[in-house]
Amino acid sequence: METLIERADGRDDGEDWTENYEVLPGGAGISIILESTTREGVGPRLHRHPYAETFIIRRGSATFTVGADEVLGHAGQVLVVPAGTPHRFRTGPGGYEAVHIHANDRFVTDWLE
Repeated sequence: METLIERADGRDDGEDWTENYEVLPGGAGISIILESTTREGVGPRLHRHPYAETFIIRRGSATFTVGADEVLGHAGQVLVVPAGTPHRFRTGPGGYEAVHIHANDRFVTDWLE
């Protein structure tokens, strides 16, 4: 059983790595978005998932809208958005790098705008 996933662009480092992964090997039961950008002010429009989404922020910052709240997340923090909660984010100055963990083996997204 294959349990190691190679980086699609062939690089052997963790820099500038932006990719989506669904149906991971070994029955992981999660899907992952790797997000890396140096641009400010980018991010997805308002949406929700029927499962929790966890953001592990590794570099930079982003302003998250989570339900009715606005949260500034920065490197070294973990943000958990509960299932069914509308959310979005905009990257801060200097960009943003994070791992987004979806508590489902496939992405299920209800776009609200």
